[in-house]
Amino acid sequence: SDLERSHGFNVTLREFGCEQCLLSRPDGSSSFIQGDTSVLAAVYGPAEVKVSKEIYDRATLEVVIQTKVGLPSVKERSQEQCVRETCEASLLSSLHPRSSLTLILQVLHNDGSLLSCFLNAACMAFMDAGLPMSCLFCGVTCAIASDGQVITDPTATQEKESRALLTFAIDSTEQKVLMSSTKGSFSVHELQECIAISQMASEKIFQFYRESVQRRYSKTL
Repeated sequence: SDLERSHGFNVTLREFGCEQCLLSRPDGSSSFIQGDTSVLAAVYGPAEVKVSKEIYDRATLEVVIQTKVGLPSVKERSQEQCVRETCEASLLSSLHPRSSLTLILQVLHNDGSLLSCFLNAACMAFMDAGLPMSCLFCGVTCAIASDGQVITDPTATQEKESRALLTFAIDSTEQKVLMSSTKGSFSVHELQECIAISQMASEKIFQFYRESVQRRYSKTL
């Protein structure tokens, strides 16, 4: 795109795949695939909420990550928090006060950029559930290699070899950063570069969302 040319960035993403409405029991579901990383998302609600968890002016949102083996660790808890923060920034939860929404994310295969894959699966599942949102969102992961090169949508090997890993949730209306999760060492300039690259990558992901939804509805019409 023009943005890529003017900044001299090259944004490459692995091949995407997505299917909505896969499961019959949840109110919304989707699978999202980025290269060899794949995630299943299921949304339940709006439903009645326990009085102890009730919020009088909006819906409560619970995010649960299920791993392939073993119990969720501190890492999964922190990823749940990142996804919840992003969803709460875009869902119009005040339209469903005193109710609960539950988002279950299941890891099918992890070959890097898992948090961004969770975010993309979550957004597609919310769309499938027809939940009111102020904007769509997507996730982009950037790895900074030891030579300073920025790799978008890195594989697990590229993540291991990187000196920093940054994931951003970007909104579809103003390309604002709704959430960021970072680890490793990087400069302010590198952070700004990664945000700019993620905003450019988000255009490709939102385009993919549009095409997936169009494909789905052209089948049913």
